[in-house]
Amino acid sequence: MLNVENVIVRFGKTSVLDGVSIEVARGEVVCLLGPSGSGKSTLLRVVAGVDRLSGGRVVIDGVEVSGHGTFVEPENRRVGMVFQDYALFPHLTVAANVAFGIGHDRRTVAHLLDQLELQELAGSYPHQLSGGESQRVALARAMAPRPRILLMDEPFSSLDSRLRDDVRRHMLDFVRESQTTTVIVTHDPDEAMRIGDRIALLDAGRLVQFGPPEELYFRPSTLPAARFFSEVIALPGTCREGCIETPLGRFRTPSFGAGTQAIACIRPQHLLIASRPTCIKARVLSSEFCGESRRVLVKIEGLETPVALNTSLLNANGNGIIKPGITIHLEIDADKVPVIASRQRDKELVHAQQSST
Repeated sequence: MLNVENVIVRFGKTSVLDGVSIEVARGEVVCLLGPSGSGKSTLLRVVAGVDRLSGGRVVIDGVEVSGHGTFVEPENRRVGMVFQDYALFPHLTVAANVAFGIGHDRRTVAHLLDQLELQELAGSYPHQLSGGESQRVALARAMAPRPRILLMDEPFSSLDSRLRDDVRRHMLDFVRESQTTTVIVTHDPDEAMRIGDRIALLDAGRLVQFGPPEELYFRPSTLPAARFFSEVIALPGTCREGCIETPLGRFRTPSFGAGTQAIACIRPQHLLIASRPTCIKARVLSSEFCGESRRVLVKIEGLETPVALNTSLLNANGNGIIKPGITIHLEIDADKVPVIASRQRDKELVHAQQSST
């Protein structure tokens, strides 16, 4: 349904997107993920036709809409857009907001209000709505013209955490039932993993990695990609006999040749408190009660930087108390630790981490 091919966007001398290419299948939900300034909102606006390309092209349902001298106006692209602030018309009722752009098609308006449980609010005005209700009205308005693609820019960021899950689940059920191709911008990796069929991770205007959530989490292509989803202990090493040796043990690297420089990306959840002595000793610096778990900050022998662990109250001590100052032993779920080939940028990040400590 959507092909973004080698898209470049420059504003003056500033490069915002640099050769980004993604494809989105019909009915698929894709999340554009990345830190502020990564170019994800610009990419969304390029697809909508709000921003123009400096290079590359955009193809929607087999028709080129931007690139090579072609530019289809936003209103002719059959693309729906939900903005971060919803952008509802304050002087129009809910029903009139939904009907805007489709004339007097009362049947479509009534159907959408029913689907999104907004019937009782049809005569209300935007200032009378809650955040979740406003989000659903904005979604209904974007869906009313039957768009080929739905674009959503940080649609849940203004909702409180308790409401966000319910509204997000409702929206996702709706777009999947309607089989609407959807592209959602978010800066929240947890949100992207929960709702996206695939994730396009952007950084500094470039595509870092594009694939299913499980692939980005378990098989990151770069150290920044690994770090975007959680804290990472980056341990460099050289591949020998299918493994790299690190201060925390050996990790398998079956796809790397001997002599390859690599980095083991150990997430805190890969470290477990052992019930018996192991070769990995750690001194507890602090211990905080968090309800069903305890956050423990430890200093591991052989590592400069302290590591924060979230551990079950059922630990090696058996009583749920891990006091500062005691020594504990750790073990690693080594099979889950991703190992990436070390690139120059990754080496610089590891060096910066070591220098900062």
